[in-house]
Amino acid sequence: MADINWMDEAVKRKDQLIKDLQGLLKIKSICDEEHASDEAPLGPGVKAALQYMLDLGSKDGFTAKNAGNLAGHLEMGAGKEILGILGHVDVVPEGDGWSVDPYSGIVKDGKIYARGSSDDKGPTMAAYYGMKIVKELGLPLNKKVRLIVGTDEESDWRCMDYYFKHEEMPAIGFSPDADFPIIYAEKGIADFDIIQAPQTTAGNEAAKADVLSFQSGRRYNMVPDFAQASLCIHGEQTEFLQKFHDFQKETGLNGQDYVDNGELVLKLEGVSAHAAEPDNGKSAGLYLAKFLAQFDLDASARKFIGILNQFYGKSRGEYFGIQYQDEISGDLTINAGIMSYHREKGGRIGLSMRYPVTFDLEAGKTKMESKLKDDGLLLQNFSDSKPHHVDKNDPLIKTLQKVYEEQTGEKAELLAIGGGTYARALDKGVAFGALFPGREDVMHQKDEYMYVEDLLKASALYAQAIYELARN
Repeated sequence: MADINWMDEAVKRKDQLIKDLQGLLKIKSICDEEHASDEAPLGPGVKAALQYMLDLGSKDGFTAKNAGNLAGHLEMGAGKEILGILGHVDVVPEGDGWSVDPYSGIVKDGKIYARGSSDDKGPTMAAYYGMKIVKELGLPLNKKVRLIVGTDEESDWRCMDYYFKHEEMPAIGFSPDADFPIIYAEKGIADFDIIQAPQTTAGNEAAKADVLSFQSGRRYNMVPDFAQASLCIHGEQTEFLQKFHDFQKETGLNGQDYVDNGELVLKLEGVSAHAAEPDNGKSAGLYLAKFLAQFDLDASARKFIGILNQFYGKSRGEYFGIQYQDEISGDLTINAGIMSYHREKGGRIGLSMRYPVTFDLEAGKTKMESKLKDDGLLLQNFSDSKPHHVDKNDPLIKTLQKVYEEQTGEKAELLAIGGGTYARALDKGVAFGALFPGREDVMHQKDEYMYVEDLLKASALYAQAIYELARN
């Protein structure tokens, strides 16, 4: 067969690709269990987006299958083995501050704007068009090719749990829901809580301040960008407030302070970041705890704030003594994502640990529990998603490297991340695009967009990758 210009094939389909993607982007597919039903277990918007993809595939001649209204697939080709491509059509809430309608899919200045344009409706549609190109060219395949469409990636992955209980595991696959070139290793993700029981003994009578409550963060997987504490100050507040203002100047963080029903309320704004690398952010909670630690606090609060301070500027497991790194996936990291304290109820610190592929989790967990026991604390609500890794010499990796380098002219470096993609739902899978090197990552942000040029480049890449992986 003559050489195929994959980019030309993608460009030929540009107008229809944009039109099909806009139809998907206009669906507000946010998880909405309040309005769930048997037909739409995660809400009507999510179900509508899934159905849109299944209907589109049926119209274009693919075999479509709905899996419990939680996932589905579009299939072509034949053979004993399956090549799986895992994308998702659910999105996070749009939030505020958009300059365009977040569900319009408007194209301007070479970009298509909408919630989900880059995460993950745009890349999923690019993968679909990769399949469409291969199908319409009538290329011979020796594997089945399935685009597996999930609907719960932004929450609890119930879609993949259900799908792989009822459908065959692909022999190989990739997920178009991260970065190019190739993410071949994903760290393990363990989320858990440190629990401090309510104080039952008498407090510090000489304390200069009682911490009545402390709150920062709502998600394990984010560095908190806001924190608030309510205090009872014994004595003059002027010096206390002056130090708070000085602290803001020193750290460059914005804050507020006011009195409410006799309580002094302090608020601090930080800089959010993904839990995969806590050092990329400025945790409002840890900074506020750092400020409070300089004062003589009541005994219960002193203990809670003291524990938080063990994580200030220390994101590599130092508190537990479990620092670790490997050549495959780098450093172990721990993010304090949720910090909650009430004088009457005790404290809770929700941690997300991203651990390297070769880390011994059981030994690490034992060490953590021992440390917490020594400090009079408990470890609770432990959950774990195992690390995922494909050998760098595997044919899947080598084929994708070849495709990427032929299409872009750039070296296909192998990447490791602390986040989690659908690739870890596969026995042998990697994340493959669709964010190109050098492009700004605007996922989950206001005015989310994807370059139309990148949509076409990704479609061409996926088309060649599908053909190369499924013809053998």
